[in-house]
Amino acid sequence: MKPDKALRELLSHVDHTLLAPTAKWEEIRATVEDGISFSTASVCLPASYVRRAHEYAEGRVALCTVIGFPNGYSTTAAKCFEATDAVHNGADEIDMVINLGALKDRRYEELLSEINAVKEACEGRLLKVIIETCLLTEEEKIRMCEIVSASGADYIKTSTGFSSGGATREDMRLFAAHVRGKKIKAAGGIATLQDAEDLLALGADRLGTSRIVKLIKAL
Repeated sequence: MKPDKALRELLSHVDHTLLAPTAKWEEIRATVEDGISFSTASVCLPASYVRRAHEYAEGRVALCTVIGFPNGYSTTAAKCFEATDAVHNGADEIDMVINLGALKDRRYEELLSEINAVKEACEGRLLKVIIETCLLTEEEKIRMCEIVSASGADYIKTSTGFSSGGATREDMRLFAAHVRGKKIKAAGGIATLQDAEDLLALGADRLGTSRIVKLIKAL
């Protein structure tokens, strides 16, 4: 069964994701194949698989990877190296985790500088900034909306999916109210088609999820 028009539109916003630390190549390959078959926005994979996935995909689907993941507390230099390495291996999109300690310390200029440094290392590829909303106060979420809006990044992203919570409808409403000139990626805990539809309706442009393609395949 081929997805209908509404499902194809939904899939065009999905970053089909496999970031399990135990993922084997055959699982990565299957994820890439699903991304190609279902025309997802990208497939999001561990950096160690990007080169092989790039050679396998042959440009048929965009490849996304993560840096400073999942904790965000590596140095700016390390994150820039990771980004450069990923791009040279064939990554089309980079999702970075912010330094949460810097945010808690109110080192806002340092956060902005790091995002811009990583964006430069991306050599023109898309950069999405993960702020891990489940660990932040509302004030901190708003401040990160402002910082990402002022940066060279392309997206603000809710979550890694590896912490205590993921994307929520409340966070989508908050992002929509405070993000300026950037797109929004919701990630983590997107378990149903209704979740996906609601998050898109509330302002998300991308959905980071491992489940939506599986749900549609099950149809």
